[in-house]
Amino acid sequence: MSELAPNSERKTGLDPKALALAEAARMLSAAGGQRVDVPMLEADIAAGAPVNLDGTINLIHYAAWLVREAAGGGRGD
Repeated sequence: MSELAPNSERKTGLDPKALALAEAARMLSAAGGQRVDVPMLEADIAAGAPVNLDGTINLIHYAAWLVREAAGGGRGD
């Protein structure tokens, strides 16, 4: 059985669909084993990484963008 019950919630109060840049940088650094900082995220945003209307990052959309970029599949708009 899973360690987390279906209705359990983490106590962080963070929503992976809407993270402030500093929160996203902290989470990505912890999860990825490499330091990620706000200027790195800002550079990705300037290069076309998706952001929500309020300037937050959806980690799923951002990860998909990173994969697409790594595969050379940027849109080139």
